[in-house]
Amino acid sequence: MVKPSAGPTTFEEVVMCRWLAYSGEPLKPAVLILDAQHSLVAQSLNSPLGAETVNGDGFGFGWYPEDTSEGNIPALFHSIEPAWHDENLHELTNAIASPLFFGHVRAAAHPPIQQSNCHPFRYQNWLFMHNGFLDGFTKMKRDLAFSVDSELFPLIQGTTDTETLFYVALTMGLMDDPVAGLGRALRFVEETGHKYGIQFPVQGTFAVSDGTRMWAFRYSSAQRSRSLFHSVAVPELREMFPDAARLDVFGDHAKVVVSEPLNDMPGAFVEVPENTVAVLDDDGYRHEPFLSEAA
Repeated sequence: MVKPSAGPTTFEEVVMCRWLAYSGEPLKPAVLILDAQHSLVAQSLNSPLGAETVNGDGFGFGWYPEDTSEGNIPALFHSIEPAWHDENLHELTNAIASPLFFGHVRAAAHPPIQQSNCHPFRYQNWLFMHNGFLDGFTKMKRDLAFSVDSELFPLIQGTTDTETLFYVALTMGLMDDPVAGLGRALRFVEETGHKYGIQFPVQGTFAVSDGTRMWAFRYSSAQRSRSLFHSVAVPELREMFPDAARLDVFGDHAKVVVSEPLNDMPGAFVEVPENTVAVLDDDGYRHEPFLSEAA
């Protein structure tokens, strides 16, 4: 496969972001979004591994309830403010505790900066977010939109490639099998892009959750995906760093997936390989191949 020498074919389609996802014992999201050494808010100001070092074009926060007796539908908070500037984000992430939450900061050249374009996106009990872009999305948009189930299509509120991809994936079986459903959706995007002469249509890392499990994907058509890491098991971290008081806030089942490591502790984060999905559940982490065959 030929490697690209540059980025996307059209500047208007670039959307670069950073994200994190947590699951485990209920935790105040501020611990990771605000307070960590390289927190998500810190990365929104300075992202060394990102395509854009500043991610100030809005943010999103989605969280599942600590008490699921009345259901497990996640709540959303979206803002077009820079994450570092929004006092409501500070208030909210310090006021609640959640066993599973997503955080996302955005750097967008296009589409418009508006709340409906902020990640994560929600359908029923599912959350979805993405760091990267669908190259040539404006050329493919009509084809992708027509592939969405007619009952789902009216639910699309924004103009992003990510939200459209989410609904394509829902149409193609994401809720029955997230790995197979997203895989079918990305292959369809690639087939559609090739039809329009787009060499490498897909770029990114993707996070999906049903409120119980989490799937984190690293994939791009050019095999040069955005960075993706997850933490090692907390009991292992405690053995590695017995004097690290910062670990006391985490339970034994705490798991974090991030675009960039949240601290400089050696060995605390493991890079997710290309063409891989990291599956996070009560048993911990496991890696599985994802779209490893040639497109």
